[in-house]
This record gives sequence, C-alpha cells and structure tokens, in this order.
Amino acid sequence: MSYLVTLTINRVPRTVELDDPRVTLLDLLRERLDLPGTKKGCDRGQCGACTILLDGRRVNACLALAISHDGADILTIEGLAEGQALHPVQAAFIAHDAFQCGFCTPGQIMSAIGLIGEGQAGDDAERVREGMSGNLCRCGAYRGITEAVLEATRIMADTTQEKAA
Repeated sequence: MSYLVTLTINRVPRTVELDDPRVTLLDLLRERLDLPGTKKGCDRGQCGACTILLDGRRVNACLALAISHDGADILTIEGLAEGQALHPVQAAFIAHDAFQCGFCTPGQIMSAIGLIGEGQAGDDAERVREGMSGNLCRCGAYRGITEAVLEATRIMADTTQEKAA
C-alpha cells in the first residue's frame, strides 16, 4: 500500500508517494527529495541538527512522520537565501563565526529563525541561550551563535519597522 503526501517545501508544492507510513520528514527531505542540508544527528530529537520550520514552528524533523503533516508548509536551510542574498540569520552566523565544523549550523539557523519568529529572542543573551538549548553544538560555538541570533533579531526588527513606516 502506498500513501500520497502533499507538502509545500521551500515554497514549492510537492506530492510524494510513500511506501511506508513510518517515513520521517528528515528521511523524506534527505533521501527522497535531495535536500541534505537538514542533518541527521542523533535521530532521537535530542541534538536539534534536523531542525526545520513546519508551518512556521521549529520541529525536529527526525521525530515528525511525513504522513502526519500532509498539507504542511516546510522551510529548510536550502529555502532561506533569496538568490545570492543570504537570510539575515545566515549572514549573522558568518559575521559572528557562529560555526566551526558546520554540522549543526543548518539546524541552529533554522531554530534561530523560529525563535525570532516566535518573538522569544529579544535582546537578552540568556533568553537566546535558553531558547536555543534544544540545539547542540559539539564544537562549542555557543558564544558566536548567541551573538548572531541577537544581531539578526535587531536587523530583522529594524527591517520590519522600516517596512511598516
């Protein structure tokens, strides 16, 4: 038996046939849709390397069954940049050297975007660290990550205010 799942992935509608209802969003993205930016870390929802935005909310893709999210809107690291223009969080991560090996970086960036979008980042480093605590960095780039999230929060707030004016 097969199952059809329709998802909008990085602003592109996709219909995928699943032979197994136990396929996770992580495996669907990486193995079937050739979107390897979402990383498979612990495969238990503990490291955050697989963080994506699902209907605008941060989700560990390794814990989400694809079949359960028929009709959902998914944003992965591959869908952030607009041509050559990086998303403000991506640019801030580069500016603050918020990565070393880079393995956790896609999940960190997606989580940061979700945190900012939820209005939970603010201008307090402790709030940012707490809000990002579900994303582990084995290299210990936490200071740069926190600084990048704070800067991106300011930039995105300024951009929002400019558009409203």
